[in-house]
Amino acid sequence: MKPFAYVRATSLQEAADAYAAHPGSRYLGGGTNLVDLMKLGVETPGALIDVSRLPLEEIRELPDGGLRVGATVRNSDLAADPLVRTRYPLLSRALLSGASGQLRNVATTGGNLLQRTRCGYFQDLSKPCNKREPGSGCGARDGLHRDHAVLGQSEHCIATHPSDMAVALAALDAEVELFGEAGTTRTVAAAEFHRLPADRPEQDTVIRPGEIITAVILPAAAPGAVSLYRKARERASYAFALASVAVVLDLDDGRVRRVALAFGGLAHRPWRATTAEARLTGAVPHPDAVRAAVEAELAQARPLRDNAYKIPLARNLACDAIAELAGTRPGSPATP
Repeated sequence: MKPFAYVRATSLQEAADAYAAHPGSRYLGGGTNLVDLMKLGVETPGALIDVSRLPLEEIRELPDGGLRVGATVRNSDLAADPLVRTRYPLLSRALLSGASGQLRNVATTGGNLLQRTRCGYFQDLSKPCNKREPGSGCGARDGLHRDHAVLGQSEHCIATHPSDMAVALAALDAEVELFGEAGTTRTVAAAEFHRLPADRPEQDTVIRPGEIITAVILPAAAPGAVSLYRKARERASYAFALASVAVVLDLDDGRVRRVALAFGGLAHRPWRATTAEARLTGAVPHPDAVRAAVEAELAQARPLRDNAYKIPLARNLACDAIAELAGTRPGSPATP
């Protein structure tokens, strides 16, 4: 047993002050990932700053029609919220596909974003891992990497981010609200919140030391826009994505007025498919055009020995999801 201090914060400023006063501390929300990593010896915090009782559990409608989701809102409550289910159905579906009901009842919105990779080399102290021990190497590159990244990876790390919720938030143009030690607040686009491992793979996000996630801001849903989340995994439930896709589609007179497309399971963070989006905007969503746009996005992929299957898997997921939303699935009456 490695001893650690425990502080139960009653305010944001108290939490920030406690973090500053205890080197090597970690914020504790639901603990569904952090506690497991402590048991494995991957995380060895000098102190746990419990933020689970801070007044951040509210889902509040904003004047512009968006939503402000507090950082301690449980995943089960967020998935079941009536406004989320009606305005952002892909977010509800992503959350429900992510874990067991028991875990969703404990896991928080902020903790979901901050969960760490499930790469076996990261979790095994006997194996090299630059994310766990910078400079030790990446054991997965020449080892078992069937589930690992094909986009945005580097020689330092090929891990993927496990969150389903984060993929939906990236497609929804959500923002993450952060509170810092100096009492200041800033927001970061959800699609940019997680870092790629070009350097410092041990740093998962752009969050600064001592900052606390206080909320996720969802912009107002566009009238008439439709959305969908699709996930491919090894088994029917309670498994991380081999590949997933979140799509928001807005059509105007048969043409794409706006599309947002984000992939999960392919990279160190949710992968916003900006190349595909640019090609589809203004176009008729014919299956051939959609396939060409998605393939242009996935042309950036750099698969390794055992994970090239992810490229056609992700392509087919995206094409089928867009076809369902647009009513252009091959063979259907609406197909152009």
